[in-house]
Amino acid sequence: MDNKTIEITDAETKENVKPKKVEKPKKSNNQTSKKKLIIICIILFVLVTGGVVAAMLLLNRKPDDKASDNNNTTAEAPRYYSRLSGLEIDTDELNNSPIFCIQVPNGTDGARPHAGLQEASIVYEAIAEAGITRFAAVFQNPTNTAIGPIRSLRLYYLEWDTPFGCTVVHAGGADDAIAALRSGGYSEIDEGAYNWRDGSDYIAPNNLFTDAKNLNLFIDENNIEKNGTNAKVYPRLTPEDAKKIREENQKRAANTTDENGNVVKSNTPLVTEIAINFGNFPDFNTRYTYDPTTGLYARSYETGEKEMSYNCTKKIPVMSRDCEQVQIMPSAVVAMEVEEGLADDNYHQVIQAIGEGTAYIFQNGQAIKGTWSKASAASQIVFKDEEGNEISFAPGQLWISAIPRSVGSVEY
Repeated sequence: MDNKTIEITDAETKENVKPKKVEKPKKSNNQTSKKKLIIICIILFVLVTGGVVAAMLLLNRKPDDKASDNNNTTAEAPRYYSRLSGLEIDTDELNNSPIFCIQVPNGTDGARPHAGLQEASIVYEAIAEAGITRFAAVFQNPTNTAIGPIRSLRLYYLEWDTPFGCTVVHAGGADDAIAALRSGGYSEIDEGAYNWRDGSDYIAPNNLFTDAKNLNLFIDENNIEKNGTNAKVYPRLTPEDAKKIREENQKRAANTTDENGNVVKSNTPLVTEIAINFGNFPDFNTRYTYDPTTGLYARSYETGEKEMSYNCTKKIPVMSRDCEQVQIMPSAVVAMEVEEGLADDNYHQVIQAIGEGTAYIFQNGQAIKGTWSKASAASQIVFKDEEGNEISFAPGQLWISAIPRSVGSVEY
């Protein structure tokens, strides 16, 4: 073969030789995974941050805001009120609890201080004999470990007790009262297994006591029907309504000033001092001082002695040692004029409990002159104002004093 030199020109090279296509380097699998992970982390961060912000907003909302989320469909818890006292109670079942009417002495011969009297929903007060008053105290769901002292029954007290369908708690009584009690088929507790005599602070006959446990034990052991809801009770205001009336009375009672800066006294001042007199008996004539803040009437006597009662929680207590004293403070006070006279023994009192007469009603700082009427022993007393509207009483203790029409008086 001849050795020839073959020369290739630039033109031939450009024409005949094509350049190879240069490919971009492919991304590795590791790089792709890292990118996906970053995107996922960003998404998670956004979600978590949004959740935290939303939670903080929820926690910082007011209760009203939460209620609006539910379209205001969240119902308030039901509220229950005692039919007897008008005060709020835990359950409506407590209205069916048995009622007890306890005869309580008020003599200055060792009956004071009383025990547990502050828990009574209603107290009737009248002369028993020789100008000395006695109480018929009406209880439902008591808690005190001492209630009393307990003394004898009178017929007019029984007639005031009857509408409540209560168990009558007494220590003997006048002949006509005991005859009516036994013939009428009343539930009763006389002196015996369900009470005791206190030998420390009290002297007979003013030393007989019972307590909440013994009262309920009597009901259970004697299969007494628990029918408190059948009681004929007084109409009551709710605590909210009574507070509203009390505040309105305070506003109307406030003095104002005229354009010259002179004080103009209110035409409707609050009635803050009340005197209820049974006659010429300073030890039993009562005085009440009204507190506009609480709506309560602090009870005392013409002598200046406060009406005190023991609040006891210890079983069979020595009251002067184991109990605290509290002043009696009803939320409504009534004085009703009644016809009175002497029994055949010329000593014990006879009072006309069935009938009608003038009444003075004090509550929420107001004084209302009206009437009372009672058609029969079984019917409840009806109190009305001068326009004939039945009175609804403020919740709490209602104290009703029956004063002699001939010698009693009311001052305010």
